[in-house]
Amino acid sequence: MSEKTKRAVWIGVIVVVIALMAVGTRFVPADSPLLQTTQKFDAATFGKDQFPAVKDAIVDRAVDADVLAEAIAADPDVAAEEYGVKSSGGTVYSTTFTGVVGEGQSGIYEVAVEGAPADLLIRMQSGPAITGTELRDATGDIEFGQFTNQIEYQNAAAALNEELKAQVLADIDAASLTGKTVTVTGAFTLVNPAAWLVTPVDLEVQ
Repeated sequence: MSEKTKRAVWIGVIVVVIALMAVGTRFVPADSPLLQTTQKFDAATFGKDQFPAVKDAIVDRAVDADVLAEAIAADPDVAAEEYGVKSSGGTVYSTTFTGVVGEGQSGIYEVAVEGAPADLLIRMQSGPAITGTELRDATGDIEFGQFTNQIEYQNAAAALNEELKAQVLADIDAASLTGKTVTVTGAFTLVNPAAWLVTPVDLEVQ
């Protein structure tokens, strides 16, 4: 093979490689979701942006505690279908009630709710520590597939709890709640039908 022929072959190979590279290259706009998914998850921003919508959704879904308790006692499956949102931890319910605050420990208080079954223990979280994933799971709109991994998913729940503390509970004197009448709207995961632990998104103290 002559030098001229070899040179022509190499030029042909290079042209083919460049063409294949061009075909395999995908130009993605700066605002594309493909790029957005590679951005680092900011839990604090997520919590601040999402908490108002989560709060509104829980308020909209909230069922009076006496009505909800009766439905769960009558048929848990039907109650879950009608009022609940399924999550990995169990069915999450949104509820609202007015009652008198009893004794508490570590920011968790019993609330005596008129009309609720006598054998139902209703408690609420008031901080400073807010635990659980109820705020993340109560609406059904925030799902694992929206996050890169389990850590981000868990951090999303924690961020919503932090916003709850900042936007709802910051002005509540939890130490002085005992004996006062409160109106609570919030969410809880049904683990024990005889005991609810409600995470409030709205708390009014009379």
